[in-house]
Amino acid sequence: MVIDTAGPGPERAPRRPAHQSAAPRAAAAATAPAADTSPAADVARAADAASVADAASTAGASSAASASSAADEPAGGHAALPTPPTPPTRPTSRDVARAAGVSQATVSLVLGDKWRGRVSPRTADAVREAARELGYRPNLAARTLRLGHTRTALLVVPALSSEFFARVYAGAAEVAAAHGVGVVLYPSPDGIGQARDPFGSAQAALDGVIASSMAADALTALRGDGLPLVMLDSDPERTEGAATVNVNIAEGMRRLTGHLLALGHRRFAHVAAAVDSWTFQVRAAAIAAALSGTAGTSVQTESAALSVAGGLRAAERALARPGPLPTVLICDDDVLAAGACKAVRRWGLRVPQDVSVTGFDDLSLATAVEPELTTVRLPAEDVGAAGMRALIAILDGDAADVTTLPVELVTRASTAPPPTDPPQAI
Repeated sequence: MVIDTAGPGPERAPRRPAHQSAAPRAAAAATAPAADTSPAADVARAADAASVADAASTAGASSAASASSAADEPAGGHAALPTPPTPPTRPTSRDVARAAGVSQATVSLVLGDKWRGRVSPRTADAVREAARELGYRPNLAARTLRLGHTRTALLVVPALSSEFFARVYAGAAEVAAAHGVGVVLYPSPDGIGQARDPFGSAQAALDGVIASSMAADALTALRGDGLPLVMLDSDPERTEGAATVNVNIAEGMRRLTGHLLALGHRRFAHVAAAVDSWTFQVRAAAIAAALSGTAGTSVQTESAALSVAGGLRAAERALARPGPLPTVLICDDDVLAAGACKAVRRWGLRVPQDVSVTGFDDLSLATAVEPELTTVRLPAEDVGAAGMRALIAILDGDAADVTTLPVELVTRASTAPPPTDPPQAI
């Protein structure tokens, strides 16, 4: 606050609008009293000027703040909410078509797994790669609206703990997802005996059944007489299924046995899975057939529970028999082969220098043991995928043929020629 010690200053002329003519302004100036030039008057005038400047500055700041506030507020006077970020757009089949350089119809054929005979494999690969890169997923809700319902398939497997059947499920689920089909996974221990209906009335809840490594007559409670059935890894001569998908088990075991014969093995011990199913019966028959054409061969069979411990006990029994030791333990499964390797080492022997060991399936375990297992690779994912495609074809009213998938012999470090001076049984 400014204190004026000189008393009130001279009276000032009132302000006039800028548009007032020059003549009245001049007249007003002529009639105004003379300005006080005393020091006290100078101080007063300086104080008045400072007050005017402060007021102008305050008014300007207030005006700017008011203008800013008015700009930030909507017409209703409430503070505006921040604009939310625009969510990323979900990729569409049109985006996939553009990225792959094809039509949307081609995308539908490829991702709907109906491209064979209509689209080249190279183009199909390009479409799938574009879909993966874009993160495209089919709009299952739209498909359900078109069809009027969602299809559901029941996948029955002997055991969820088996890596093989987990891979079968993965292959089936991938195809099912592409076609808007739901998958219910149901384990039936050992694949023998009657499987119970998990729903109380399966036919009311399901559109079809896929069963792996089981007898068709074990599925009566699940499917009744009406549900389509696709059998996997099952006897094609004794199936009640509308379609069958198998792997060439017999060819795989023939190749494996031929590999061992070529190495010079003649004394075989078969560590056989104690499971009464077609797939293991085929393995035993293939070994016998392959050995029957070679003179001087012999095979002894030891039954084993399908576990590492079961393989170990069966292999120990084979090694404990009187007479010359077998030079190879040929096992129905990689899990049994892992147990057989333990048995060989427990007997103070070496794999493969003293006894060779082979597996079947090519599970992850085959490369986890030391030495790594010679085995037969089964395309488990392809089995599940082919089974689901067959069921979908049946549901669509199309024919589903019997499918046999190829296998592959994988030779690793667990097999070698038999020793020239073989050890004897203790």
